[in-house]
Amino acid sequence: MPNLPSAAKRMVTSRIKRTANRASKTRLATTNRLYREALTAGDKSKAQELNRTYSSQLDKAVKQGVIKANNASRHKARAAAALKKV
Repeated sequence: MPNLPSAAKRMVTSRIKRTANRASKTRLATTNRLYREALTAGDKSKAQELNRTYSSQLDKAVKQGVIKANNASRHKARAAAALKKV
């Protein structure tokens, strides 16, 4: 239990931010999984649409501070490379 009021407030804000960050990361993982499934199925049009969605979600996560910019850049580059192979 926190001893100071500011520490108590920090616990609350940390929990709120952790919940939002977890939701954002889960959304990213789900979109990535759907994208990989579309690639393995060979559905190029659906894969292109999911690639755009995935890239957009990565950019939004960077903007919100959920992930770092280089992390998003790496994921977008690998996703684009995988799309080229199909």
